[in-house]
Amino acid sequence: MGLPGERAEAGSDRATPELSAVVPVYGCRNCLETLHARLTAALGDLVSDYEIVFVDDRSPDGAWESLQEFAERDAHTVAIRLSRNFGQHAAITAGLEAARGDWVVVLDCDLQDPPEDIKRLYAKALEGYDVVYAQRRRKGTGGFRRLGSRLYFRLMNVFAGASFEEAGSFSIVSRRVVEEFLRFKDRHRHYLLMLHWLGFDTASIEYEQPARHAGRSSYGVRGLVGHALDGLFFQTTVLLRWVVLLGFGFALAGLGIATYFLIAKLTGHAAPGFTSLAVFTLTVGGFIIISTGITGLYIGRVFEQVRERPLFVVDVVVGGTPARARAGERAER
Repeated sequence: MGLPGERAEAGSDRATPELSAVVPVYGCRNCLETLHARLTAALGDLVSDYEIVFVDDRSPDGAWESLQEFAERDAHTVAIRLSRNFGQHAAITAGLEAARGDWVVVLDCDLQDPPEDIKRLYAKALEGYDVVYAQRRRKGTGGFRRLGSRLYFRLMNVFAGASFEEAGSFSIVSRRVVEEFLRFKDRHRHYLLMLHWLGFDTASIEYEQPARHAGRSSYGVRGLVGHALDGLFFQTTVLLRWVVLLGFGFALAGLGIATYFLIAKLTGHAAPGFTSLAVFTLTVGGFIIISTGITGLYIGRVFEQVRERPLFVVDVVVGGTPARARAGERAER
């Protein structure tokens, strides 16, 4: 990779931006004006050329009007609107595909990822790291959500063999990481786990997460559970291996109980009734139903993958070069 800012974009009359910021947008219209102003100040003080890529994941609060305004009045801003809501990680991928910078920062739109900390992320990356994560040290959420987040990351580390602490999408990645990330064909994706799988040199910084600037999180209890299932279970086959091991455990337990009842019958000490047998049957039956359901969910994910539908569809692009054109220009280089 050449020096920052020196690589020229094919078909463009200006050098590649040194830094790109990718912001998936959903449910945070009241934060956008402040976010744009703070991003502009933070990036403008840091590098001579930058871009801000907003991806509207069909936010229901009218965020697109604000994003259009930013892109029309600010040459550094690109606004992309997806054809429908595809989810946070698909929106991040759309932003990465559109971004042109030698380094790309990903952050949320709710101002809980302070734009001022991009300077620290960038400084750490320039020490020789391709990926730098921002680790949260104070969460601006209630006790239940904080406990759930801690449990989620502990489980994710067990299932994925990773070593994440409490971290979101707030991170900076090099151009070569972006290019490799875009090679993934996974429909069900998790940004952090995909970066972990790529295996480039990584580092982290710590930051204090402030309270939300306005509004509420777009992830309700149902959304958090669904996100946890996608991240923990369907990015790895560890759960299937655990099901197999539990199956062997139940089989051994059944053999032990059968041996016990046989010996009790032969010695005349058999307990009357079938309570133990009924409990064991119900337990094994419940395990079979659960394991079959888990297997079915994996098969469903495979079915969705093999249909090879696009991960996202871009509806409108305002400002800059359209995302599809950029992707084609990169493919030609």
